[in-house]
Amino acid sequence: MGANESSGIIVVDKPADITSARVVAVIKKLLGARKVGHTGTLDPFATGVLICCINKATKLARFFLHGWKKYTAVLHLGIETDTQDSTGSIISTSDRIDCSEKKIQSVIQQFEGTIEQFPPLYSALKHKGVALYKLARSGKPVQKPARPVFISYIKILEIRLPFIRFETFCSAGTYIRTLCADIGKSLGCGGHLKELRRTASSGFTLKEALTLSELEKLSLTGRVTDRLISMTNALPDLPQHLADKGLTEKIKQGNTITKNDIRSRQTDNAERYIKIVDKNRNLIAVIQSLKESHKYKYIVSFVE
Repeated sequence: MGANESSGIIVVDKPADITSARVVAVIKKLLGARKVGHTGTLDPFATGVLICCINKATKLARFFLHGWKKYTAVLHLGIETDTQDSTGSIISTSDRIDCSEKKIQSVIQQFEGTIEQFPPLYSALKHKGVALYKLARSGKPVQKPARPVFISYIKILEIRLPFIRFETFCSAGTYIRTLCADIGKSLGCGGHLKELRRTASSGFTLKEALTLSELEKLSLTGRVTDRLISMTNALPDLPQHLADKGLTEKIKQGNTITKNDIRSRQTDNAERYIKIVDKNRNLIAVIQSLKESHKYKYIVSFVE
């Protein structure tokens, strides 16, 4: 199977000053792939882990969109911007940046756990089908209601005022620039996100990531597929069931799968996802155990 027909996951270390969509276009060209999609936008100035799904693996995107993320970030105190990051226009400044380390620690701790966050006015979220950043740029900003996000921890790595470098592990949908702006407000001097690097996403880390130049070199030698994470390995946390000939045929026909087809203690949990693999460990379907039923629901199927 050629690279253009191979399916799987490529983890990219996105460089700065390029959009996530542009990264997808570059990968599509390098692999000659029919379909490529990413699972969670990084702003152009941000770097780090971008999960890219190739060909059939685009059907797995839903499993990564809601995964946990880890970032290292630099908060710049004393300057607020309209975009809450370093790409925006300055809207206020303060020279009262004499916070003690104790105060900084105390304020930052208040943002751990479940918090309410107002999505930024400049974001890719949509209002009546139009991206918020487009509305904001045209002078018609729309503020979406606050929504809960979960921040597992915020670890301060370095304080060199006006800069605070920190690491955070948080739920999908958390805006780190909003977190920086809110911490700045709580410290009484304002602030914005100066730098952002995503170090992990949905269990994938920078260890698995390739730079675009590394990908280019691999494509020149025809070895890109060597670094493709198989669809089976891309979902390591899902219980796995090896399909026999009868079950494979059922999946081919799109017939109903029941608990009689899959006997495993791992699959007892109601509403649990299960990945079905063939004898060659190729992923052929992901199914879901239905509550109070002996049947399973197809989430995705890869059998032609």
